[in-house]
Formats: sequence, structure tokens, C-alpha cells
Amino acid sequence: MARFLGLSILLALVLYGIWPYASILRLNNALENPDTEALAPLIDLAAIQAQYKARIGSSVDGLLSRVTDRQTEAAQSGPPASRQPANHSNGEQNLLQLDTDKVLGWLANNFKQLGDAALDQAINLDWARSTLVAASQRADDPAGPNSSNFISAVDFAFFESWDRFVIRLGKLGAAPTFVTLSLQGHQWLITDITH
Repeated sequence: MARFLGLSILLALVLYGIWPYASILRLNNALENPDTEALAPLIDLAAIQAQYKARIGSSVDGLLSRVTDRQTEAAQSGPPASRQPANHSNGEQNLLQLDTDKVLGWLANNFKQLGDAALDQAINLDWARSTLVAASQRADDPAGPNSSNFISAVDFAFFESWDRFVIRLGKLGAAPTFVTLSLQGHQWLITDITH
């Protein structure tokens, strides 16, 4: 009985380890199909959009913090004229920098609000398909520019954790594309595509 239980556990682990590789085959077949909708059951667009929103949000937050830091430094140092009364051009430059920082801060705040809507429109099934096909072609140069064979472009594919699987298209150090699959329910779905 213990032997049967041990073999059953081993078989379950092997099947679990093979499972995401079967998703790579399904993804390859969907990319070879000219219909973009064939890719839909394999992609979680909301998760991909959320990943890009988080990346853009952190970039915008970084810009906002730099602008805020400069504004705080300028406010603490006093008016430019009191620091250097003889040099008006330097004071004008500091005032211009403050105005530029205010404009950048305003743009960054509005970009966060407007960027979400633009991102939802830009990241769709067509974008995902074209990104994956272009990455496959870039990584698989020997097959020629018209090849979109996803499997031949895979250079590395393995578990990142028990519910995340990472696929690298192209050689490391040669600007590869990373495709992240996450276990959602009973299937592996693409939840991120990065360059």
C-alpha cells in the first residue's frame, strides 16, 4: 500500500511538472492559427494590464518623487534672489526649473489617470499576439523572418514557484522576452509579457 501511495505521489508530481509544458504546446498552436481569438483562452489580459499599470505607476511615482524632492529643496533654500543677489540669470534659471518641475508633476499626475484608459486600449489580444510572434521571430533568426514558431524560440522554461512558470524567448543577454504563466484555477494562463 505504501509503495502504491509513493508511486501515486511521484506520478502526480511528474504530471504537475509536465503540465505547463503542455501549455507551451497549446500556445504554439494558438500562435500558428491566424485567428487572434485562438489565443484568448490562454491569456489573462486583465493580469497583463495590471502588470504594465504597476510598472508605469512606479515610473510615474519615481518621477513625482524626484520633482517633489527638487521642489522641497528649492523651498528650503529660500528665494533664489536672496541666495545670490548679484546673479539674476541663476535665479531665473532656478525659477524656470521650479516651473518645469510643477509642469512635470502635473503631467505625471494626469498621466496616471489617463494612462490606465490608454493602457487598457493598447494591451489587447492583437497586441499580445503580435508581441509574442515578434519575440518568436527575433529569437528564432535561423528559421527566417517569416517564422512564428513559438516552441523553437524558447530558450528556457521552468517554474519560478509552484504557481508561476517563466518562459524566456531568446538568449539571455540578447534582449530576450519573458512570458510568465500563472496557474489560475485548472489551467496555466499568460499573466505577463516583458522585454
